[in-house]
Amino acid sequence: MDERLLHRHEFFVGGAWAKPASSERLGVISPSTEEVIGEVPVAMTDDIDRAVEAARSAFEEGPWPRMGQEARADLLGRAAAILRERAQDIAEVTTEEMGCAMSQSPRAQTGLVAPVFDYYATLLRTFEFEREVVDGERRGLVTSEPVGVVAAIVPWNAPVTLAAWKAAPALAAGCTMVLKPPPEAPLSNFILAEALEAAGIPPGVINVVPGDREVGEHLVTHRGTDKVAFTGSTAAGKRIMALCADQMKRVSLELGGKSAAILLDDADLSVVVPTVVGAGMHLSGQVCGAHTRVLVPRSRYEEAIEAAAAAASAISVGDPHDPATVVGPLVAERQRARVEGYIALAVEAGARVAAGGGRPDHLPKGWYVEPTILADVDNSMRVAREEIFGPVLCFIPYDDDDDAIRIANDSSYGLSGGVWTDDPVRGLGIAKRMRTGSVAINGTYPPFPLVPFGGFKESGMGRELGPEGLQSFLEIRSIGLPPLLASA
Repeated sequence: MDERLLHRHEFFVGGAWAKPASSERLGVISPSTEEVIGEVPVAMTDDIDRAVEAARSAFEEGPWPRMGQEARADLLGRAAAILRERAQDIAEVTTEEMGCAMSQSPRAQTGLVAPVFDYYATLLRTFEFEREVVDGERRGLVTSEPVGVVAAIVPWNAPVTLAAWKAAPALAAGCTMVLKPPPEAPLSNFILAEALEAAGIPPGVINVVPGDREVGEHLVTHRGTDKVAFTGSTAAGKRIMALCADQMKRVSLELGGKSAAILLDDADLSVVVPTVVGAGMHLSGQVCGAHTRVLVPRSRYEEAIEAAAAAASAISVGDPHDPATVVGPLVAERQRARVEGYIALAVEAGARVAAGGGRPDHLPKGWYVEPTILADVDNSMRVAREEIFGPVLCFIPYDDDDDAIRIANDSSYGLSGGVWTDDPVRGLGIAKRMRTGSVAINGTYPPFPLVPFGGFKESGMGRELGPEGLQSFLEIRSIGLPPLLASA
């Protein structure tokens, strides 16, 4: 891999690679070796100010918001092609900075990057930004206007993917953006900046400045930004909502989850349970939409636990660079400590560790936790109510369909969910009763670019992807038009 991708010395601001305000550097630590493998400048509030000023100037005075739909669509299409060519770079850098197993990078880190830009390029060509309405002699023009300068803040688990989910629709709408990648994974989104630069994005339309929580709050509260688009924890989302309230700033939030997979009594557990366990270990369990509460008929509970324990024990844990590895390390030492703390809480509350529960003996270095199955979990336990964000699944018994739906909906979250059954019609009926933003029936799982993704309750506000993702970056304006003149 090109070492330049791991050692960055400038931010991308105003269409150029700009020197930082400070000489301080942040070392990027590999979660698998615990060694420094790269570095970026440390962003200061002055860097955020410059980035916002560049985005504001590009919005108020630049060509992008005034450019025709076809021209914007052409540029997004070019960006998609370049990002497809850079997919391997994105995958490799993300593996280095946050430990994503290379076996999962095509899906997790690059699979929904170029396709999202392609989707919004296509949608943009036919999207109606204006419509005329007539009621007798009264006429009105309803226009959809770009919201303005967007502050986009993305997490470390899929940094480029989640940046693309914001950047592609925001740019399609005619907005400009300041993107703040996280300090744990600050490197990969510079590749997104390079791709947009190569595609011909006008200066200031996209600006990339990684930083910590302090500069993130400065960006959120900056008077030069019109909207905040955030993906991260529910606690951080609540903080952002509070900060935005003073300015009535627009906000969209994709937050945490504690999603339930309901295994109905007609499901083939010998097939379904290993599938559910494998999916729950994706990105080492560091996925907001992961189905971490697995609901099983009480009559088949021990059968499911046995199958889950066998499946978890068979999962390959190790070096994320090894193509055979399924579960790599967690992103940071503090994240491993958090996961281990929840496992201990579960045992104290009466749960049983059916598989895993510790650190792999063969991996003395790196922030690893074994794939873990918790049995005898009650939905009132903290491990069933709080987001763990690690390779830990809670298996919960239920009595009948109504009881399963009650348990699934008994959560402060509502991001995702699943139903597994041999009867798809029955599965659809169950899915429609689940209070959550997306539901997969037999693994047919959103998101993909055409359908919206987002949460109910404390899992967020607004939607990404689909036409709704574009609409979230638009303001609606109504203009009264003079009455039509009577024909002669």
